Amino acid sequence: MTRTPRDRWEGPLRVAILTTGGTIEKTYDETDGSLRNVRSVLDRLLDELRLPDLQVTHVPVMNKDSLDMTPADRDEILAQVRDAVAHYDAVLVIHGTDTLAETGEHLATSLPGLAVPVVLTGAMRPFEFRDSDALQNVNESLLAARLLAPGVYVVMHGRALAFPGVTKNRERRTFTRSG
Repeated sequence: MTRTPRDRWEGPLRVAILTTGGTIEKTYDETDGSLRNVRSVLDRLLDELRLPDLQVTHVPVMNKDSLDMTPADRDEILAQVRDAVAHYDAVLVIHGTDTLAETGEHLATSLPGLAVPVVLTGAMRPFEFRDSDALQNVNESLLAARLLAPGVYVVMHGRALAFPGVTKNRERRTFTRSG
């Protein structure tokens, strides 16, 4: 069944959320004072939101700091996204912000003619921190996944930017259009 934009806007939305790690999912280890990617925090994060018309399937892909991602890791993310777009109304990829733009470019180049939106998001501070932007960014991304046209985007801090041509602006601590 092909869903119309109106169906996506008004009815239940089937979203695959692929988790890859990154700052958003880092947890604090009291024994040594470190922040590490140990397990996904997605379920705890989603419990904070009221999402009555959302059907989420969590697809754990990896749990890495994005600075440690390799080209093979990006190809694995691509393969998982390629599979998910065939079965869901939208795909959300939770990703570390340091190399999110690199993965977004890879997806945009490798997935021409998408039929659904693919949204990448993350956080500048871990979900477990009181002043984290994680909840805001995931909430915005889920709404964007319902409203955006098919394509690859980064959604953070009140913005939805389409790939290609998106970079992390370290000075502003968000994503902007390059050039």
